[in-house]
Amino acid sequence: MSLFNVGEYFPPQTHQERVERYRKNKLIFKGNHSLFNNNVLTGEQASLVFIASNLPGTIAKKSADFLFMETPVYSAGKDSNSKEQKAIERLVEDNDLHITNYESALSNAYRGDSFYKIRWGQKYGGLLNEEADPYRVFIEAQKAGYVFPETLAGDDTSIYAYHIAVPKVVDGTGDQDWILNVESHYPGKITYSKYRMSPFRFSGFENAVVEWKITSEIVTEQREVTTDVPLPLLVHVPNYSTDEDWEGIDDISENEALFAEIDNRLSRIAEILDKHSDPLLVVPSGTLGEDPEGNPTFTTSEHKVIEVHDKSEVVPQYVTWNGQLDAAFKQLELLLEHLLIVSEIPPVALGKTDSGTSGASGFSVKWRLNPLLAKVSRKRQYYDKALKHVLLIAQLLEHAKSDKKPDYEVTVPKIKFKDGLPEDAYEQAQITQIRTGGKPVQSQLHAIMESHGYTEEQARIELARIREEENAESFVDTTVFNPEGGGDN
Repeated sequence: MSLFNVGEYFPPQTHQERVERYRKNKLIFKGNHSLFNNNVLTGEQASLVFIASNLPGTIAKKSADFLFMETPVYSAGKDSNSKEQKAIERLVEDNDLHITNYESALSNAYRGDSFYKIRWGQKYGGLLNEEADPYRVFIEAQKAGYVFPETLAGDDTSIYAYHIAVPKVVDGTGDQDWILNVESHYPGKITYSKYRMSPFRFSGFENAVVEWKITSEIVTEQREVTTDVPLPLLVHVPNYSTDEDWEGIDDISENEALFAEIDNRLSRIAEILDKHSDPLLVVPSGTLGEDPEGNPTFTTSEHKVIEVHDKSEVVPQYVTWNGQLDAAFKQLELLLEHLLIVSEIPPVALGKTDSGTSGASGFSVKWRLNPLLAKVSRKRQYYDKALKHVLLIAQLLEHAKSDKKPDYEVTVPKIKFKDGLPEDAYEQAQITQIRTGGKPVQSQLHAIMESHGYTEEQARIELARIREEENAESFVDTTVFNPEGGGDN
């Protein structure tokens, strides 16, 4: 049975919760915490102050930074000059895969799911001729909110089809008439279909249509394309998941209560401090001016001052409100500490001054980062599997669609990820020296190229200069021993 049927709703009921989570978590990730506002300040307070700390953005960015801060190394074939290796490098470079990977990991952290789409076509969709814009394989990120996977019967973890469904408003109709473009990816083929829809539900915090009712199908728009690839041209990457279903688990949803309470505490503290900055002055009766009838000539709300009738006991003073500030700051510190524990982010990863890194070795810092590195390693397993699958499909598609058969064999590449940590050069040099018994492991030429970023030719010129200076310093003028310049006596 199709996911999209006349008389039913879009997004399909079984996917609505997931799509709603994507939408909400995106706002939270970008720092729009207005949906927390009702839980933080109420009544007149809501119009006074609301402070939102974008900790969700930091959590998502930190994982992505460590996962794809450094470009992974892709290898294929028997050596670095093999045709298979060059093919993989070309697919990676032509598609700026290092940037796509980072953006995918960043979005994956707040959504829980990312998708890669592999297609054969032109970059500008036919606006330029084939010579200027040749047909080739494209590897792109596919917006997860538009993807609706279908699983095998009895196995909710195995996806056999991916439906990309994109709603689009009909020009000139406001937001009343919509078209749903559906692109369904199956092993070996892609089917296309279109439906007419009408708005059904609007989002309160986005002021946009978020649910539609399918009114009819445009039958004339149905078509099918053969891909000649025995796999769907979409690849799913969960942030991390369980063995119960295909959906990934994000890093934001489990901490919503903590985010809301941190915003609450910051807002309450700000409210207390604002009251401290504009206190009410209490003075003895008769201190301020009076009119001929004996009435005070001041307004308490405007002048922030009030008279008290008992002169004998009242000393002019400001009325301040502590509001248990010490307890509020302690609670805020506790909330932040708990959030970092749950999010697996140690203080050293945030560069906190009390994280104990002064004078520490690279290994010591890495040990302190162990919770975050374990988290990143968990995510890396899913990306390793997915990227191998993506590059395999890209090669298969290139072999199937190219006019001239490519001169390389289709292979599953190996991917070596880096841990995202800067290397401690001194520590690495010490380790290498111990392992080699103090013997050189690098030529002078290569050392100059590495330390200065020179090409081989530039390094050779620099090395020649160094040797000239060494020779000049080692030459000794014999006249220093015989200043008179005479012969033997």
